[in-house]
Amino acid sequence: MAHTDSRTMRRVLHREIAGTIGLLTDEHDFRAMRCYRSFTFDDHAAYLKQVEALLRTRTLQGSHTTVALFDPEEYAEFCTQKSLDPDNPSSRTRFTAQLAVTGPTLPYEGQPLADLLAALVDEGVRQATWEYATTLLARLGACTSCGEDLGRTAFARASDLLVRILDTAPPGDRHLVCSVTGPPETLIAALHAADTGGTLKLDETEALEFTTVLALGLATESPGGLVIRASAPAMPDRVYGWRLRAYGLDPLTAGEVFDAYCTDVESGDLISPESNVDYCEPPDLGEEKTARGHNH
Repeated sequence: MAHTDSRTMRRVLHREIAGTIGLLTDEHDFRAMRCYRSFTFDDHAAYLKQVEALLRTRTLQGSHTTVALFDPEEYAEFCTQKSLDPDNPSSRTRFTAQLAVTGPTLPYEGQPLADLLAALVDEGVRQATWEYATTLLARLGACTSCGEDLGRTAFARASDLLVRILDTAPPGDRHLVCSVTGPPETLIAALHAADTGGTLKLDETEALEFTTVLALGLATESPGGLVIRASAPAMPDRVYGWRLRAYGLDPLTAGEVFDAYCTDVESGDLISPESNVDYCEPPDLGEEKTARGHNH
């Protein structure tokens, strides 16, 4: 009886343990891991089917599982730093445990694995974008004339602009996209604000990432833009935006917004405008005509 009770308690405790699975999302990363003899999978599609079966089994058993983006290059660096043998399953387990804290992760909630993979990759891009933008802001240092931290000042300016944009937007849900062009690539951040009836609900992580990318564009005077789409029931969506300039925003005309949305980026061909959408000029943000910068 005591032995049976012990097994029952262990099963109960097993359901209390949260787990993390490091997932190789694409064929390239999968092939990179095949150089380790202890990694016994030889087909990426079969590997994904086994992962999905394991996730479903754990869910049926009442266990919560988080899926992390497993990067073979980061794994190799981790093993070098920790003096671990990369060709050892326990090393992969330790790396996955770290990913649960520091890396891009998503909870498995019974969704198709293909959907989870796409969302996990997007999460990885979001985190990498934020980390890169944060690093560049920190490298700006202090203004040689006034001594102010340029990155911190730009972030405060971006935060103020974001508040003004959300406050002046028409009622409804608001979806914002900010893009900053510069070497070596274009950084893009998105923010969704849900209208819950008089108040806006924001994801704090999204808001931080969005503000950081906007701050980088303002501080470095990089080419870029910010567009917002406001959606409310029984009303046309309203789309408008701004062009980034040094420590400020220049409003786009309705024609410029229309051209941006109705032109194929790659071919330059015209695209039919969406129905029930108004392309318009942005409202007055109520800010000073000349934003304070550092052109001393």
